[in-house]
Amino acid sequence: MAKEKIKLKKSLFSSYFSTTLSISLVLFLFGLLGLLLINTKRLSDYVMENVGVTLILKENTREVDVLKLQKTLEVASFIKSTRFVDKKTAAEELKKELGENFVDFLGYNPLLSSMEVRVHAAYANPDSLALLETRFLKFPEVQEVYYQRNMVKQLNSNVQKLSLIILVLSILMFTIFIALINNTIRISIYSRRYLINSMQLVGATRSFIRFPFVAKSILHGVYGAIIACFILLMIFFSYQSELKDIIDFQDTASLAILIGGIFIFGIAMTAISTYFAVNKFLHLKFDQLYY
Repeated sequence: MAKEKIKLKKSLFSSYFSTTLSISLVLFLFGLLGLLLINTKRLSDYVMENVGVTLILKENTREVDVLKLQKTLEVASFIKSTRFVDKKTAAEELKKELGENFVDFLGYNPLLSSMEVRVHAAYANPDSLALLETRFLKFPEVQEVYYQRNMVKQLNSNVQKLSLIILVLSILMFTIFIALINNTIRISIYSRRYLINSMQLVGATRSFIRFPFVAKSILHGVYGAIIACFILLMIFFSYQSELKDIIDFQDTASLAILIGGIFIFGIAMTAISTYFAVNKFLHLKFDQLYY
């Protein structure tokens, strides 16, 4: 008798552990999806803001005029950053790219000084850049404006496609998460279908039978959410340096909303799934429990 009780306890513990672990893994994936959705705009902005616009400066532009131009650009609302590249630096950078010293071959440095400009994501589109090009050319120090027009068009097209793909993927993944949690709960309840029937035979009401199952499932949801959040936060803070340009680690409000969403989703789905799973077996007769 004692051995049977020990086996029963081990079996129950194993069932509770596997259920909680399954729920925690699903909630962890749900958290990763939420993290992706929260930072989708930041990710697209990061890509678009890497579009560089090069202002080729005139040959005899004075240093004081260059500094004045740079300060004027930096205070503009559409400019994210600027970088002045003099002739010598430009030659050294091109030498590294080519792998040979073209200055020695030509006998002189044909490159001009330039100002590398990065605009905010909202302006990194063909129409805005065309207007900015006209504006940049009005500066007396600027001889030419260069940026890869085809690449800008392609990036804008790809970002729109990526946004649509992420939206469709999110809906699909959310549906899968619901199905996984629902199936996990249904399997857990199925293993205790005879207990539900026995409680009915001794006269227990449906609400009385249903309550402990729902309460225990809510605990599964809470424990699963705690485990999922712990793993997510551990990964989140372990890769700060690698993901700092894509994820805003200072946005604690969004992180708090994400953690709250994981708990709400975990508790709500386990409770709802358990409610309907128990109801199903409450309506079955004893001989139907074998099928």
